Amino acid sequence: MKNPTRLLLALLAAVTYAGPERDGNAAPPAGVHPALALTDTQQRAVGIRVDHPVATVNAPQLEAYGLVVDPVALVTDLGRMESTQAAWHAAQAELARLAGLYRDNLNASLKSLQLAQAQASETGAQARAAAATFALQWGPVAALGAEARHALIDALSANRQVLVRAGLPGHPLADSVGPRALLEIDGVSVAARVLGSLQRTDPQLQGAAWLLAVDRAPPGLRPGAHVRVLLERAAVKGLLVPAVALLYDEKGAYVYRNVGRNTGGKHQYQAVAVQLLSAMGEGWLVSGLNASDAIVVDGAGVLWSLQGIGTFSAAEEEHD
Repeated sequence: MKNPTRLLLALLAAVTYAGPERDGNAAPPAGVHPALALTDTQQRAVGIRVDHPVATVNAPQLEAYGLVVDPVALVTDLGRMESTQAAWHAAQAELARLAGLYRDNLNASLKSLQLAQAQASETGAQARAAAATFALQWGPVAALGAEARHALIDALSANRQVLVRAGLPGHPLADSVGPRALLEIDGVSVAARVLGSLQRTDPQLQGAAWLLAVDRAPPGLRPGAHVRVLLERAAVKGLLVPAVALLYDEKGAYVYRNVGRNTGGKHQYQAVAVQLLSAMGEGWLVSGLNASDAIVVDGAGVLWSLQGIGTFSAAEEEHD
C-alpha cells in the first residue's frame, strides 16, 4: 500500500482548481472556495463518497422541571377574581339605580350617588387587579370560559386531572412547544397535554414555564411533587446531512457538493454554504441544499486539506 502522506502530497500537486481565472496548479487565494476537480483514480484513492441529503422533520425535546400544582391555590385565586367581579357588577347596578332615581327626583340624594360612584370605581379597580393577577398566574386557565374553568376545578377536586407547572431554568423566553409532553415518574412515562405558557416567571427557576394537564395521573402523584418533563419543540423541517460532511469557516457552515464532471472528465466539487437548523442523532438538519444534491459524506476533510482552507470539521469539533 502506498504511503498515505505521499499520496496526499501527490494529490496536492495534481489537483486542479476549477474556479474562474485559475490555471495550472496555482493555489487558491485566501478565503476563496474554488471548485476542486479530481479524477476517478484520485477520488477512489482518498475515499471520497457522495450521497443525497434526506428531507425529514425533527421535533427536538426540551427537558423541563415539573411541579405538581396545588389545586387549592387555583380555586382560591379563581374565587377571588369571581367575587371581586361580582362585587363590581353589583356596585355598577346600584350606581345605575341611584343615578335613575336622582335624575327623576325620586328620593336619591347627590351624596348617595357620589358614594355609589366611588364604590363602583373601587370595586372595579379590585376586579381588574384580581383578573390581571389570575391571568399572570393561570394564563391558560384564564383563557377558558367560565363553564370550562369550573369543569376543570371539578376534575381536579375529584382527582380526575392533575396540573403540572413545567419550567425551563435560565430560559426566560418561551419558545413555541408542541401540544404534547411526557412526564417521567419512577421510570414510567405519563402523557400530558400542554395547556399553554405561563406569563409569570418563577423567582427560583428564572425561566419560561408552561401549564400541563394530566388526564390519568398515576396514584400517588400529589401536589408539590417534582417530576421530569419532556416538552416537544415546534417541528423543524430540513435536509439531514451527516455531521462529518459539515465544515466551518469564518462565514459559517458548508458542505462539498459534486457539481458534475468538467470537460476533462474530472469530478468537480464546490463548497456550498448551509444553515444549521437542528441537531438530530449523528447529523444536522440544514437548509441551503436540495434533496437532489450529491454531497460529500466521506472525505470532506481531504477536500478541505487539498483546498488549504483553515477550517475544522463538525466531527472534530464534537471530539474536542
